[in-house]
Amino acid sequence: MHDVSIVKDLEFAVTPAGPLTLDIYRPSTIGPAPTVLYLHGGGWTTGDKSDDADRRLQPLAELGVAVASANYRLSPAGHYPTQLHDAKAAVRWLRAVGSDHGLHTERLGIWGASAGGYLATMVGLTAGNAAIEGNAGTHLAHSSAVHAVVNWFSPTDLLSSTRRTWLETLILNRPPSVSALFGRDDFESHDAELRSAGPLENVHPAAPPFLIAHGNLDRIVPDSDSHDLFTALARHLVDVTYCMIGGAGHEDPRFDAEPNLGITAAWLKAQLAPTSSEL
Repeated sequence: MHDVSIVKDLEFAVTPAGPLTLDIYRPSTIGPAPTVLYLHGGGWTTGDKSDDADRRLQPLAELGVAVASANYRLSPAGHYPTQLHDAKAAVRWLRAVGSDHGLHTERLGIWGASAGGYLATMVGLTAGNAAIEGNAGTHLAHSSAVHAVVNWFSPTDLLSSTRRTWLETLILNRPPSVSALFGRDDFESHDAELRSAGPLENVHPAAPPFLIAHGNLDRIVPDSDSHDLFTALARHLVDVTYCMIGGAGHEDPRFDAEPNLGITAAWLKAQLAPTSSEL
C-alpha cells in the first residue's frame, strides 16, 4: 500500500456557470504515477468530485493509481453535451500540466460510476469528434483521447430509460435521469439526439480498452446496459473485460471493497504502463 498525497480544488476550466476544479489523489511513494480521471455519479443533477473519496478514490491511489476527480456542470446549469465538454477539458488539462503534479500523462485512463460512467464511456468513444469536443478550458491543442476506460454500472441504452411506466417511476421514486441530461422530457421513439448520444451508437474498432463492472441486482440501471456495451465492443474486437458482481445493486459497497478495487487498480496499471518509446 502506498501513502497518498492529496491536492484539492485545482482549476482546469472556466465555464459560463463558473470555474471547474478537480482533486488529485497521488501515491506519494512512487515516481510519476499512472493516472485515471474520475467522474462522479448523481443522475447529472447532483454529486461532487469529493464524493466517495474515503472509500473509493483514496483507496485506489493507495493501490498505486493516481486519481484526478473532476467536477462537471450539472443540470440545469449544463445539458448534453456540455458535460462531455467539461470532461474532455479535464483530460486536456491533465495532459498539459499533470506532470507538474507527479502524474504520468502520456497514457491516461478515465473512470466513472453511473452518470459519470456514461460520461467516461463517451469520452473514450469520441476522441477527435469535433461535434462534441467543445472548447472548454485553455489547453485546446492537447488531445482528449484516453487509453483506458472503466465503466461502473452506467446507462448505455438512453432511449429505453425514457420508457418507464408511471408505476415504475413511482416505485423507483425518481423520473428518468436522461431528462436531466438533455433538459427535456419529450422523447420520441426514434429520438435522433438520444441515439447519437448513446454509447452503443458510438462504438468503433479503434476504441480504447474497457473494463466494465455491474451488479446483477441493480434496479436503477439494468445490467443489460453493461452487457450490451460489452457485446458491442467485443463485436468490434475491442479489448473489453466485463465483471458481473453477484448480489450487488446500484452504487453497492461491494464495488468499493478490496477485491473489486484491486481488480480495477491492476487493470489500470496494466493498460497505462508506459510503452517502450515513453520510458
